[in-house]
Amino acid sequence: MEVKIHRRSRLMQALSLILFLLLVGAYAQLEWRVPQTVRQSVVQGRGAILASDGTVLARSVDGKRVYPQGELAGQVVGMMGASAGLEGLEYSYNSQLEGGEDLKLTLEPRTQAAAESALGKAVVKHRAEYGSVVVMETRTGRLLAAASYPPFDPNDWRSYSREAIRNRPFLDVYEPGSVIKGLVVAAAINEGLTTPTTQYDTPMRRYVGGRWGSTINDAVAHPPVLTTKQVLRYSSNVGMTHIVEQFPNEGLRNYLLEYGFGRDVSIPTVMTATGRLQPLRNWGDLVRATNAFGQGMDTTTLQLAAAYNALANDGRYVSPRLVEDAGRLEQREVIRPDSARTTRAMLQAVIDEGIPGQAGLAGYALAGKTGTAQVVVGKRYSGEIYNSVFAGFFPADAPRVTVAVMVHGAKVDHHGSQTAAPIYRDIAAEILSGWGTIPAAKAPETNNE
Repeated sequence: MEVKIHRRSRLMQALSLILFLLLVGAYAQLEWRVPQTVRQSVVQGRGAILASDGTVLARSVDGKRVYPQGELAGQVVGMMGASAGLEGLEYSYNSQLEGGEDLKLTLEPRTQAAAESALGKAVVKHRAEYGSVVVMETRTGRLLAAASYPPFDPNDWRSYSREAIRNRPFLDVYEPGSVIKGLVVAAAINEGLTTPTTQYDTPMRRYVGGRWGSTINDAVAHPPVLTTKQVLRYSSNVGMTHIVEQFPNEGLRNYLLEYGFGRDVSIPTVMTATGRLQPLRNWGDLVRATNAFGQGMDTTTLQLAAAYNALANDGRYVSPRLVEDAGRLEQREVIRPDSARTTRAMLQAVIDEGIPGQAGLAGYALAGKTGTAQVVVGKRYSGEIYNSVFAGFFPADAPRVTVAVMVHGAKVDHHGSQTAAPIYRDIAAEILSGWGTIPAAKAPETNNE
């Protein structure tokens, strides 16, 4: 009897050891690598990610997740780990993709490639750190491109830093600078506070804000009296302080909210950051003035594109879309159509009369505004680090596409007109070429003698 009990005890110990080793092995596989058969099954059944024209951006082949276009829209697509999405759309839409559903995006491969190429060349040329671009279809809100630099290839994601994987157009938050002037002028026109021909005394500096105020400076030399149109043309901060002088604080802040600043972007499932507007209790003469030229507020390139798209879309805001048929399109009127059209004409003049070589294309009606924003370092504005920004649309008289650009930390020619505006121009050239748009003939000169 004792012998049987002893043998049974030995047998139970052996079985326990075997079970323990199996559990340890299973845990190790889960911790460091999903079992190959399980992993292959999970990956192989995963849905594909497609561009708007059906181009495959992500798919499963022989139990592996592959990204046939390499760096194209790499940060947007993201990547998959052993058994689930880790970043980008692979992460945000993991459950749908796991269920075998394909994901069709609004991105156009040609436009995405053009945005990535123009951005990459500019960042390298101007020795910048990083940048982002958003290209948006005016009427629908469809995102035709969302580009980040440095580039990222999800096929080899383990070799990239976290910074390279970052989807910058959606996640980077920054002060936009003077690009905001176009939106604020549109709001002031909508409220009857100014017109394109209203004149203002515009010295190169002006003190604003009473006892707790500050001196506002202009960077570009200009005449001592400017019209509203010229305030945009010369990007005069002093001129903007006059334009918003009679604008109630709450009223101007509400316009900025309606443009989409300081609130979440209504884009389903995708991870986005939210820029910041100061609470109304902080607003006074100085805060109102600095917000009028894009200082003391934050945005993302996605939010900036959507805001400028409201000007392009006859004053109507439409929420951005990245995935086809995902969620309800949010729409609201921000300004009247006539106010939007008046502002668009002035923004066309900004290019035609101010920076035709940097942002313009001969024979095409382009419109937009630059921004050069000092970056806050250690609670003070840096004199060495800048964000170079541009936002615009085309054709100016009947816009079809809106573009927003941001480049951070350019060490050579850091102004928005030098760094960001040419990116817009190059993207516009590629899109217009794709449309087959013929440049308008130059009007013949007349002899009035």
